Amino acid sequence: MATKKTSSDYSESSIRVLKGLEPVKQRPGMYTRTENPLHIIQEVIDNASDEALGGFAKNILVTLNTDGSVSVEDDGRGIPVGLHPEEKVPTVEIVFTRLHAGGKFDKGSGGAYSFSGGLHGVGVSVTNALSKRLEITVWREGKAHDIVFADGDVIEKLKSRPLARDEKKSGTKVTAWPDAKYFDSGTIPMGELQRLLRSKAVLLPGVKVTLVNAKNGDTQTWQYDQGLRGYLVETLAQSGSGETVIPLFEGEQFATADAEGFAEGEGASWVVAWTEEGNIVRESYVNLIPTSAGGTHESGLREGLFGAVKSFVEMHSLLPKGVKLLPEDVFARASFVLSAKVLDPQFQGQTKERLNSRDAVRLVSGYTRTALELWLNQHVDYGKKLSELVIKQAQSRLRSAQKVEKKKSSGVAVLPGKLTDCESDDITRNELFLVEGDSAGGSAKMGRDKEFQAILPLRGKVLNSWETERDRLFANNEIHDIAVAIGVDPHGPNDTPDLSGLRYGRICILSDADVDGSHIQVLLLTLFFKHFPQLIARGHICVARPPLYRVDAPARGKKPAQKLYALDDAELTAIEDKLRKDGLKEGSWSIARFKGLGEMNAEQLWETTMNPDTRRLLPVSLGNFGQELSQARFNMLMGKGEAAARRAWLEEHGNEAEADI
Repeated sequence: MATKKTSSDYSESSIRVLKGLEPVKQRPGMYTRTENPLHIIQEVIDNASDEALGGFAKNILVTLNTDGSVSVEDDGRGIPVGLHPEEKVPTVEIVFTRLHAGGKFDKGSGGAYSFSGGLHGVGVSVTNALSKRLEITVWREGKAHDIVFADGDVIEKLKSRPLARDEKKSGTKVTAWPDAKYFDSGTIPMGELQRLLRSKAVLLPGVKVTLVNAKNGDTQTWQYDQGLRGYLVETLAQSGSGETVIPLFEGEQFATADAEGFAEGEGASWVVAWTEEGNIVRESYVNLIPTSAGGTHESGLREGLFGAVKSFVEMHSLLPKGVKLLPEDVFARASFVLSAKVLDPQFQGQTKERLNSRDAVRLVSGYTRTALELWLNQHVDYGKKLSELVIKQAQSRLRSAQKVEKKKSSGVAVLPGKLTDCESDDITRNELFLVEGDSAGGSAKMGRDKEFQAILPLRGKVLNSWETERDRLFANNEIHDIAVAIGVDPHGPNDTPDLSGLRYGRICILSDADVDGSHIQVLLLTLFFKHFPQLIARGHICVARPPLYRVDAPARGKKPAQKLYALDDAELTAIEDKLRKDGLKEGSWSIARFKGLGEMNAEQLWETTMNPDTRRLLPVSLGNFGQELSQARFNMLMGKGEAAARRAWLEEHGNEAEADI
């Protein structure tokens, strides 16, 4: 029975409102990486790089001072120092003390930064919040301006002074003393800092980037005239990669004012090298921000390269019988440096390690495919050499698959008639979508990639199988069809089942983004946890996350009209806030709520929920709970005789259920 809580446990005073930079200090991990202070210094470096990207700065100087502070200096325009028209506070103070304040929200033709990595407006304000002291000098409008902060607060207000002799006329210098209490280690890793600065020089041809270590007197300077090409050649040589199969494939293309679906200036620069042996080098950037976890722009590059090579191979009839090319065959031995320019980039989290913008796939793939197709057909001999390498990779993959090919038993059950199967036999790629309802199943069948995606529509809600005996499971038609389609028999947590018949490497639960859809998810998860636990333990079960809303946004500034998707109310609010900041009037956009998957057409379902490059898929695992604790929790939640315990638990912990289960 739930313990009764006194009124003092939870009252109006329990609700705490975090103001200013307090949210950052309370939860620094939500805003930055807390292993070391590099990321908060990178935020300042990114601002200087954005000045260079806009053509306003030619030099970036980073100094590691003897007292543990770090200085970042540029010769750009200088952060504005006048009073902000709305806040009536010096603008430089707002930039460093207010979350969601910055010069990068205005993406129109009059905006300060048409293309930048800054998106949330929380960058340098996080640097300030997590620093014991922060000093800024701005050279602007014929004067020098100084302001000092401590623990995020102004301790020396903005003061202006005449320029000293030989003092620069424009630019910004930020010196930060990171507060060690917010980080696992207070030391900035030198190797990572050097790689970051070198990459900035690569992506900003003609810009001189200098690192001075005042502690030992060392100075390093990077300046690349050849840009991406010189960087990749140098990095391949250092990593010990072999000779390239064909000359480097490089190029760049950016959208013009009349480009359909993209803003003027959006596009990419790239250089790709294929080698037969040695290490692979892969680096990507969006608006100068390193995206170490890749994202949709890398997916676009892979898609573009694959499309071009496949087209060339088919045109010249080079593919041996029985061999089918896959994107990984083309990409397996490819090294690349990719720099994308996206007007309104959507990153995964504030640390910006992965790009999530769906349009980036189409943007990069369209430009790279066209360019590589043209190049291969102009250099047929090189095209055949590349094709030979790619076909070898495909043959090697097929041989590997044959070595571990599963023995098929002669008594295989007949697959359910409503299963729309995929063409591939490669279970490492194959996916089965368990879809709620026939109408959604129809959209999924039309929208899927039939090469590796199978669809099994489910009628109604699956049986709560928590207390169902194993030998009675197949009395339920839906469970019977799921088990036969998957190719694995029911088993217990301590069993060692025969998984040789497993037909799909990923089994995805796809239900509506509403309460009924969540109930179906729970019933299916109960089935897998109770009767197919090894599928969960080995990472085969996933939950697809379809959006709940679609926002049709009109053109704004350089950005064309868009269809934006939100998973939930919080994302919808964030999208609407962003549209307001972009200058759109309230009501100029329309919001459609998807009542169910059946309301989505095939193209929408593919783009938002099924395309591996742009979907959001949650892998299911036991986490820290383990089998025993999970068993007890499931018993309480799903057991037929546990209604009283369920009610008591929900009264006490209902608000924690999503995070706890």
